[in-house]
Parts: sequence; C-alpha cells; structure tokens
Amino acid sequence: MDRRTFNKLAGLAMFGAVAESTEARAQSNGSAIGSTATGEEVVLQDSELLVAFDKGSGAITRLERKSTHWTIARRPELGVSFRLLAPLPHRRANFVLGQNQRATKVVKVSDTEVELEWKDPVSEHGGALPLIFTAAVTLEKGVLTFDPTLVNRSSLTIETVDYPYFGDVNTPTPGESMQSEHMWYGNLNSSPLSPAFRNDKGYWGVDFPTMTIESKQSLFCLIQAAKQGLYVEMHDPTQRYLLEFTFEQRPGFLESPDSLVPQQQEISGRPVNLEFRTCHFVFVQPQSTKKLVPVVLRAYDGDWHAGLDLYKNWRSTWFQQPHIAGWVKDVHSWLQLQIDGAEQDYRIPYRDLPKYIDECAANGVTAIQLVGWARGGQDSCDPSLDTDPGLGTRNELHDAILHARAKGVKMILFGKPIWADLTTEQYKTDLYKYEATDPYGIRYETNGYSYTTPTQLAQINNRRRAIMDVQCPAYRDVATKEFQKILDLGAAGWLFDEVCHHGPVEFSFSPNHGYAPPGYIYGGDMPMARQFHAASDKIDPDFIHAGEGPQDWLLQYYPVSYFRINNGSRAVCRYVDSQAPLLVAVTGFDDREMLNLLLAYRYIISYEPLNFKGHLTAFPLTLSYGQKIDALRTRYKAWLWDAEFRDTLGANVSADGQHRHTVFVTSAGKRAVVVINHERSKTLSAEVQLPNPGKLVFATPEQPDSMPLAGNLTIPPRSVAVVMEL
Repeated sequence: MDRRTFNKLAGLAMFGAVAESTEARAQSNGSAIGSTATGEEVVLQDSELLVAFDKGSGAITRLERKSTHWTIARRPELGVSFRLLAPLPHRRANFVLGQNQRATKVVKVSDTEVELEWKDPVSEHGGALPLIFTAAVTLEKGVLTFDPTLVNRSSLTIETVDYPYFGDVNTPTPGESMQSEHMWYGNLNSSPLSPAFRNDKGYWGVDFPTMTIESKQSLFCLIQAAKQGLYVEMHDPTQRYLLEFTFEQRPGFLESPDSLVPQQQEISGRPVNLEFRTCHFVFVQPQSTKKLVPVVLRAYDGDWHAGLDLYKNWRSTWFQQPHIAGWVKDVHSWLQLQIDGAEQDYRIPYRDLPKYIDECAANGVTAIQLVGWARGGQDSCDPSLDTDPGLGTRNELHDAILHARAKGVKMILFGKPIWADLTTEQYKTDLYKYEATDPYGIRYETNGYSYTTPTQLAQINNRRRAIMDVQCPAYRDVATKEFQKILDLGAAGWLFDEVCHHGPVEFSFSPNHGYAPPGYIYGGDMPMARQFHAASDKIDPDFIHAGEGPQDWLLQYYPVSYFRINNGSRAVCRYVDSQAPLLVAVTGFDDREMLNLLLAYRYIISYEPLNFKGHLTAFPLTLSYGQKIDALRTRYKAWLWDAEFRDTLGANVSADGQHRHTVFVTSAGKRAVVVINHERSKTLSAEVQLPNPGKLVFATPEQPDSMPLAGNLTIPPRSVAVVMEL
C-alpha cells in the first residue's frame, strides 16, 4: 500500500466517513455543524467561575475561570448538552445526540442554580424516545455541580449517559502543555492532552483519538496545566456504577509519529477542539428512573498537590478510618516469600518455614507474606485456600504459624478470591454458577500467569480463570468460607492479591445471581470486604487485612496496601494519608536507590530476595542498608514516621547533581527534609531552603547521630540525608 492510499484510508477511519453516517454523526457533539447554539445564554457565575448554557439547546457554551482569566470553553458553536446510548434490537450504535435536540427547560431558578430538561429526544435511528432527562446545575463558592436524572419510559435500555459534556476545552494559554492525572496502584498516573495526545482506544476503534480514565481506578481526574488545573470528581464513593472521564481530540492528530495536536483553530476546514465528558454506565432499564451520581468540577492554583487537596477535603467527609493493629502502625519491615509456584516446584515445605521465621526474628523483620502456600501454588486452584499435601500437612503449617507467633513474627497468608481456576473440579462442579458473564451469556476469563517451566513461560499451559461475580451474595458466602480457612490456621493476617481489579470485567450480566443484571462488579468489593471483617473480628480484631494496591475507598477495608514503584512514581496515596501503612517491594541485591525512596515516602520495606523466593540473608547488602534506614526512622520517629507527609511542598533544594527531596511536618510544626543523592558515583552538595528555619541538624543512615547543619549538605553517592528542625 503506498503512502497516499494509507493516508486516505486512515483519514476515512479517523473521521468516521462510513457510507451511512451523516456529517452531523461524523462531527457529533461538538462541531458547528448540527449545533443548536442560539446566542441566548443562561449564566451562572461567582467570583471564581462562569458557566453559560444555550437557552435553546441547554448546551454548555462557555466556561471561564474568572480569577485567572482562563477561558476553558470559549467557542459557543462547539457547545454540547449531552449524549445517550440507546441500542436498538438490530442496531446497537443508536445515539441520542444532544446537539440535535431542543431543551424544554433552561431556567435560572436562583442565583446559584440552573434547571435543564429535555423531553422525548430524537435518536439517530430509532426516532423519538419517551425519555425525560433533567439536570440541576449549581455553582456555589467555586464548586460547580451537575446533578442529572433520567426517566426512561421507552422499551429500550439506556446504557450510557454522557453528562456533563464540554465541547471545547482549552489550555490557559495557547500552546501550553496540559495533561490528565489520576490515582492508580498507589501512584499518580499522567497522560498528555496537549500539545500531544494519547489515543487509548486505537485508531481503528474510534472516530477521533480518545482517552479515558475509569472511576474503578480513581474517583477524580485532574486536568493539569503548568500553574493551575481543573479537578473533576465522581461525587459518590460507594461504587454504584462505572463512570469514565473521557477526552476526545478532534478532528485528529496533526502528525501521527508524535501524536501532536493541531495548534490552530481549524484544520482542513474542520474545527480543532478537545472534548471532555463524563460517561455514566447506568443501564437504565425500560420503564424506570435513575438518579445519576453528581459530577463536581472545581478550579485550583498550583500543581497536582493542590488538586489532591480538594480530594482530601472531600475524602474526609466519608472515609472511615479502619482499626489497625499497633505493630502495623510502628516502624517495621516484611519478607515476601513464595514457597510454591503454579508448576508445583514445592520449593519450601511447611516444615522448613521455621528457618525463615527465625531468620526474620534475628534480623528485625516483623512479618512474612507467605505466597503459594495454598493448594496448587501461587495463581493455581483459586479461590481454594486449602493447604497443599505437596508442601506438607495442615498441622505442619499451623505449627509454623505458632512458631512465628512465639518469635514475634506475624504470618500473613496470601489469597485471591476473585478468580476461579477453570481446570479444577471445584470450578466444574460448583464455581461456574457464580462466574461473571458478558451480555451474550459467555463467561469472562483471564489467561492466568506463567511460572517456572518453559512450557508455562510460553503461555502454553497457563491455567485460565473465570472471574467471579462478587456482586452475587451466594458467591460472597463461598469466598468467606474459603477465607475462614486462613482464620482457622491462626494467621495474623492475609493479603488479598489483585484486590484492585477484576480483569476484563466491568459488569456481570449473569441472570441468576440474586440481583437484576447488569451488576457493576466493583460494587461488590466493599460488601465482600465487610463479610471478611465480620468473620475475622469474631476471632481477632487485630487481624490484618492487606491488599495489592487497593483503590483509595478500599483502604477502609484493606488498610495495608502493597504495591511497587519506580523512579517516576509519585506518592499520591502517601500524600492523601500520611499514616496509611503502605508496603513497597525491594528486590535488588544492593537496592539502595529503592530503599532511599522508601525512606523519603515513608513506605514499609517488603524484602523480596531472589524474586521473593529466597532467604532474607540472600541479599546482605540490601538487608544491611534497609536496617539502617529503619533504625534512622525509628530514632527520629517524630520527624520521619509520625509526621505529616508534604511531598515536595514547604522546602526548596538545589544541588549540583541528580537529587530528590520530600518534606515532613511534625505535630509540633517542626520540619524534616529528606534529600536523596541519585548520583551513582558523585558526592552531592545540596542547599536546603526552609522558610524561617529554626535550628537545623542532619543525619544519615550511615551516620545516625545528628550534627548541626552549617551551610550545604554533603551527601555521598547513592545515599540520603535527613535535615531536621529542632
């Protein structure tokens, strides 16, 4: 295929130029073509924001941040009201496009509120539908809230509602960089919006480059420019349904190798605009009414920290601090140890565990996360939590746990109740009844993981797994029965692996699971967690519930969060909660760089020698330095452990090489600054600048006795220093 033919075909795909499409469809919800903007507006404004609605269509025609003169949406002809997806029996792509409708009400009912209503809108291919879509929009003290409701009197299921819908999102100044940011897996993830844009969905799947952020990962997203941003929030932490924060760059890329966005107002006769909308996956059934979750938008000055401050303020209104055992709150470290993989290598029998326990006790390691202890080894035979005869007897494991308790070491048992191994008799005779199925009645499944042998590493004999429907009360009882086996063994806690996701499943459409389908599967996470807690509380209120990277709302139930980081990670969970017990993997044989990060971010050390398959003493360099790190934060606990984490806020550090710093503030208002030297062979000279500092001292892992700070810090290669205010 020559280049000209390729460009022609790519252009057809990009602009949705299929034979049956109309021009309004190809430029739906945001082009001048098909726009119903009349020029008459209804306006809400306060000292911070201005939002305007077209009086005829209800479209959002303008959005301005008055305090900084940021015209977020400036072209009324690109204004959009809403979009609905109302599939027909033989044509699923049947949209109700807001720009093709007239509003029956756009009324300013007070200085702070506008009411909007659309009745009997006309769909693209199904004619008029007996629907009533309403929204109450309020603006108070810079908080813009969209509160919609859908009344469905039709015979169709309305699957999604896009609202609010902004047709023309602009950067504060032309050509300025802007990106989206959100929480996921203990970190703050970022995607470019301008001058480049990331197309998540593939050019073959969408009319225009599209990027989404899902509420199953984060209840908010930030639209972040250089010095200010927009905070957008799904104002409901209960996981009622999925919401997607959706960005769509029209009409496409200026050039594809770098995914650059055209910087002019139009290109090839088409407007250039970035759309932003929140897509509610509501599945409103025929003859029913659904009140959608409110969407909140606020502007802020500064970087992501300021956006997170808005989330923290809201979080404080609903987050219930969980009970956490005292030992977890103190400075301590863990060992992660796999004793069997999915290919039955049976590397460490139960009877040999006391050797590892004694080693931990001798080296000050408080807990062992034991992986692969259950039937079949790691990621095999899930969700079974029976012991494995290949590793020994149940009594041998029970005795090892008792030995750990006597040595002051906490045994944390690994579990995974959200999958079902398709190869097991338990699945074939029982668990299949609780699997999540798609709209066609076909089960969802994952390919499983690969361990040890060439055959499995080539994914030839991986154990594929069905995804269990945790919205199903009967399955939650099955999972709780399996969880009880951990309690019966006398473990100090458990770690729910992959608690943060359900593979490819968003909704289960299974018809006989005790609710009216579809069921948003993430909505079952908290009810199942409450059952687990009810079971453990009967035996030991200090039993630890840990999880792999649980989302922020799940930290109410799985407060010990285990995840992995790298040099590019941003400690968003630590910034949200200074005292949350966050546990991070350390795997290198001389892993000073990772241990320095853990000190800077107040993360608990999870030692994982030989890819979590070896003795703690297998990497003596890492262990020795980790012990120095923990000794330092134990000695200066008020500054490094019990203090408020401020990330980089409140101090400036300049140095003659690669470095990083974080800031802590004690309950007495005293500050600590952790400065990392990222240079591998160069000693760093660093100046720490604190506003109005008191007496300053510093210490290092190698020299823990504090010394007065006079002038610059001198930090050896691959090391770290802590400056403390007395």
